[in-house]
Amino acid sequence: MDYIRIVNIIFDILYGMTGLIVLHYIVFAIVGLFKRKRYQPTEEKLKYGLIIPARNEEAVVGNLIKSIQKNNYPQDKLHIFVIAHNCTDNTAKISRELGATVYEYNNPNECTMGYAFRYLFDQIEKDYGRQSYDGFFLFNADNILDENYFNKMNDAFVAHGKKDIITSFRNSKNFGENVMSACYGLYFVYGCLLESKGRSVLNCSTRVQGTGYVIGSELVKDGWKYVTLTEDWEFTADQIIEENKIYYCDEAVFYDEQPTTFKVMWRQRVRWCRGRWLVCVARLKDLMKSLFKPKRKNGNKNKFSLYDMTVKVLPVFIITTVLFFSRLITVSLAPVFFPEQYTLSGVLLHWLLRSLGFFGFSYVMLVISSIIIYIVERKRIKNVSLGTKILSTLIWPFFLVIATPAEFVAIFSKNLGWKEIPHKNTTSFEDLNN
Repeated sequence: MDYIRIVNIIFDILYGMTGLIVLHYIVFAIVGLFKRKRYQPTEEKLKYGLIIPARNEEAVVGNLIKSIQKNNYPQDKLHIFVIAHNCTDNTAKISRELGATVYEYNNPNECTMGYAFRYLFDQIEKDYGRQSYDGFFLFNADNILDENYFNKMNDAFVAHGKKDIITSFRNSKNFGENVMSACYGLYFVYGCLLESKGRSVLNCSTRVQGTGYVIGSELVKDGWKYVTLTEDWEFTADQIIEENKIYYCDEAVFYDEQPTTFKVMWRQRVRWCRGRWLVCVARLKDLMKSLFKPKRKNGNKNKFSLYDMTVKVLPVFIITTVLFFSRLITVSLAPVFFPEQYTLSGVLLHWLLRSLGFFGFSYVMLVISSIIIYIVERKRIKNVSLGTKILSTLIWPFFLVIATPAEFVAIFSKNLGWKEIPHKNTTSFEDLNN
């Protein structure tokens, strides 16, 4: 057996082992395509506090509040809280005029959304008592809600004993604005359709994606403690470690605004990668420890969720990239060890052809996945032209691959802080619910 063949076998095994780690993703995706967990309507209407962090969101916060007030849910059971966080505009004024309870918090050293949550939950405890609410919804100021959002989420929350976390279908209000926003839209619908949906059907915890979820008041009895760049990842990891389930309600739909430029997209993606890396560093040990813990309060029911979350926080893109270039280096050594048998140009051509085959296959599969998303969710993906669908489908694989350089930049970046993502889209409740 020659050198190149041995190298290929070794690296094919390593790639195969990496693939086996995430093989269950395929199972979740297939289940999500064909099954949906439905919740029976309930007459029990719980009382919720609605948490809206807003930093210079005067252009959009009003539309969110109006969409809440136009929901088919008893309004006396919904208390809207807005935390105007380091604002220099009229966010607080507009929110008050629309009937929200507004708190203002200014601290330039505490910029992430998690700090806004922490401050607001502390104020709610002082003025109302956190336990006076059955649960809390966490939103972004740029969100718009489907007219039946609270009814559907309440059905799921009651069905799970009023204590588990319920997340919802994340759609985009500017899905069709341009190719960039369409790629973002595909990204989040992919997360709902091919990740969260199957996990909930199989009774495995999913994860919260940004906002658009409800938590039981018991989870914040001691306040909010997640203040990193990606507090949603940190929150998810801790809940799974503590054996609290995160379920997904497919019938509850909310919309948010997506970036439309490469510059903003890159900044946001690096921040996401940095936040996930920090969670990996801070929580991987606890996840592994819980995974192999012999005795748990719920037996072994949460073991697979722990395994799933452990895999999710691992830097898989970095691992595969290291394998990719390690293979290149190892193959390039063939002419050094066996100069009479190999030439550098020959081995590099061999490596290039194998790599093109792998990337070509991956590209086609990702394009197919985006086509499936557009077909399956055609009724919920609105106002997207055929041209934008075609272009976003072709660009979608590259949108995902950008995570690789973003991961490396995130790891080695110093003083990477939160930066504002501008929200200017004025899509209204009526635009999305007609």
